[in-house]
Amino acid sequence: MKKAIMGTKIGMTQIFDENGKIVPVTVVEAKPNVVVQIKTTEKEGYNAIQVGYGEIREKLVNKPRQGQFKKAGVGVKRLLKEFRLEENTYEVGAEIKVDAFEAGEKIDVSGLSKGKGFAGVIKKWNFHIGPKSHGSKFHRAVGSMGASSSPSRTFKNKKMPGRMGHVNTTVLNLEIVKVMPEKNVILIKGGIPGPSKSVVVIRNSVKA
Repeated sequence: MKKAIMGTKIGMTQIFDENGKIVPVTVVEAKPNVVVQIKTTEKEGYNAIQVGYGEIREKLVNKPRQGQFKKAGVGVKRLLKEFRLEENTYEVGAEIKVDAFEAGEKIDVSGLSKGKGFAGVIKKWNFHIGPKSHGSKFHRAVGSMGASSSPSRTFKNKKMPGRMGHVNTTVLNLEIVKVMPEKNVILIKGGIPGPSKSVVVIRNSVKA
């Protein structure tokens, strides 16, 4: 990737473009990300920058993590994440701000999707519902698990009921509608993964 930043999803709203057309947007507040560590091929075996984001009280951070921030000369942060950039132009203590992006740019957004809890196969896998007539006794069940005598087991990856959502999800080729550096805000066209107040990663699009 060429550039990336972590931010907090605030919610959705709508704005008017230059033609007076309503555009649905997601508001992401991306306060400055601080570079905590630079990893190199010679020492760690790969090139990357480690970035800190989010406010947290120092007493809630363990001693090894506090030492890492102290060595970098920056305040403690809630989250640490690595970005493998094509070219590293940052130094330890540098800040990555929203002005690294601009309106009209294509981006990919990653985040934890909303958790739906335990769900059946109708909701989770979009299975067909059984007959609703009297006496069918088969409405929202899983259905056949496989042959009985051979292979006498259920194959791996069989679509079954279970927890739905709360997995890392990436939406590709979204468009930045507006960047507001004075408020550390990026407006992204359409929806992005995750509930409000969740942390998302915005990076330049890999397929644009």
